[in-house]
Amino acid sequence: MNIIFDLDGTLIDSAPDIQSVASTVLEKLGKHGLTLDETRSFIGEGSAVFVRRMMNARGVEEAQHTHTAVHEDFVAEYEFSVDKAVFYPDVIATLTALKADNHKLGLCTNKPELPARAVIRHMGIESFFDAVMAAGMLNSRKPDPAMLLKTIADLGGGPTLYVGDSEVDAETASRAGVRLALFSEGYRKTPVSEIQHDWVFSEFSSLPAIVAKAMLIGPR
Repeated sequence: MNIIFDLDGTLIDSAPDIQSVASTVLEKLGKHGLTLDETRSFIGEGSAVFVRRMMNARGVEEAQHTHTAVHEDFVAEYEFSVDKAVFYPDVIATLTALKADNHKLGLCTNKPELPARAVIRHMGIESFFDAVMAAGMLNSRKPDPAMLLKTIADLGGGPTLYVGDSEVDAETASRAGVRLALFSEGYRKTPVSEIQHDWVFSEFSSLPAIVAKAMLIGPR
């Protein structure tokens, strides 16, 4: 079975890295940095949307050329900011177990490609994934299903479970026609009961049992 993961808020808590980058960029503009709560609330729809929310929160002019320049600065800083992210508990053990059971693992994230590859390399999980799809590799981003569908195709097609933490991930899975296991401890902004999902879990040690159920039920 294909098991495809979101990254930020699902496998890793990267908010401290993103907060640090955002604060560096904002300080160059003479503005105060973001709090960790603000940072988490702005994550989910790609770096361009994050930067727009960050700028609006600090009253930075929203002219397109300004947004482009700030976004470019943000992405440039972000590529090298990988030292504050941490795994959620039991992530490595779960990825190891799923790989040992011969599942194909993929990654589908709205994080820009260079920072995404840098952080999974830094954290030692690059080798787990048979396919990686990140922002900028296609001319779309989640919740458009194109990235997820391309990840499935890169894994060779077949039954797929998507694992994510947010409303964006839920909409992506729904539009792609695949089942979703919702990690409840990530960056979601609304109650679990209001997010469409097939299974919900708060501990990664529960995920292999969900995968077994998904295999029995079959594709959506």
